[in-house]
Amino acid sequence: MHRILARMIMYGTMPQESILMQMADICRELSAGNADQSELQTRVYQQVKRILMTATDYGFDENLWQNYLTFVLMMDENPFSLTCEKIGASADASVNHFAQNDFRAFYELFHYDFSELEKALGIDCFRVLTDYHAIQKPELMYNKNVSQKVQALSRKLASAKNEEEFFDGVTGFYKDYGVGMFGLNKAFRLREATEGNRVEFQPINNMDQVVLDDLIGYEIQKKKLVDNTEAFVEGRKANNVLLFGDSGTGKSTSIKAIVNEFYDRGLRMIEIYKHQFGQLSNVIAQIKNRNYKFIIYMDDLSFEEFEIEYKFLKAVIEGGVETKPENILIYATSNRRHLIKENWSDRNDVVVQNGMHQSDTMEEKLSLVHRFGVTINYSKPSQKEYFGMAIQLARRLGVTMSDEEICAEANKWELSHGGISGRTAQQFANYLAGQQW
Repeated sequence: MHRILARMIMYGTMPQESILMQMADICRELSAGNADQSELQTRVYQQVKRILMTATDYGFDENLWQNYLTFVLMMDENPFSLTCEKIGASADASVNHFAQNDFRAFYELFHYDFSELEKALGIDCFRVLTDYHAIQKPELMYNKNVSQKVQALSRKLASAKNEEEFFDGVTGFYKDYGVGMFGLNKAFRLREATEGNRVEFQPINNMDQVVLDDLIGYEIQKKKLVDNTEAFVEGRKANNVLLFGDSGTGKSTSIKAIVNEFYDRGLRMIEIYKHQFGQLSNVIAQIKNRNYKFIIYMDDLSFEEFEIEYKFLKAVIEGGVETKPENILIYATSNRRHLIKENWSDRNDVVVQNGMHQSDTMEEKLSLVHRFGVTINYSKPSQKEYFGMAIQLARRLGVTMSDEEICAEANKWELSHGGISGRTAQQFANYLAGQQW
């Protein structure tokens, strides 16, 4: 195995602590014959455990060794894989010579014979790993989207007759889905920066699978959001969006649904919290050249008098020296129409000029919301709309009560559970479904 890895060029800079590099070191020491057998055996078991842990995290099955190698290929961001993500593999590109060399090595690794290693160390773990039967797990325990993509490509690569077919399979995946975490996941949040100004993205593995049809009502609001996002993913001009209005009306749900529905067309979401706004420029610098459309999502956005983080946001949206990249939009939700808390004292600097009343303080506070080209109002539903929501949601969950009974119970529920809203209707429907035997 160490001799195979030594031939790699584009993919040969994997971390030394990676499973593949550790297995190569074990094979090298076994071949040299100067290592204690029990020590090598222990080291092999450590790597086997890591493969099993990876398989558990991502729901792998069948051939875990091939699943692991496929995952390595999917995640390795190098000049070749990033180019394939953007334009695909060019048949006459010189870099193909080096990439094909690496894929020839991966083809050998895919069909690596572990029998000699197992015989030398008196183990049989790889025989089990290459014909594995995983325990079925609930989807919330792993990222089903990643699992399905890894296993589908793994089977395709395993059936490749030669390295040319192997090459076509991997590069085709890069072109269709991309490379690295952005190719496999829908949504991300930020980890704290670890080195310099570079930020780390953490995939959100258990994102709600909601779609827009799950949100009852608000058809005009949903259409405005869809139209803007449709233009964005198609490369046409689109605007930043602010969804504002009463709590529990489906603002956050709408954005999650948009990401789910446009994921296959290259849309990704990065969730950023208010205390991370100082990192916005660094985030944009790291994603502006990727072949995806990114929504930077800010939930429940609002600012108090003493908070100045909104100034970072203003500069990024519009007004900074650097133009905001075409593949990035900002979608935010807020219960406040103007985002920043307003007081009567803001009018103390009002100046009357040519019949116009101007206030520098008010203009400063309104300047942020004016940078959102699309503003969508999600207002509290009427009682009739609330009853309609409760009936539809209850029916979806299998509740068999009559419409009149549901409305009567929904009326009692909202009086003691926060008032009329879509969220209240959903909670009420969940309650009714839970009471049925």
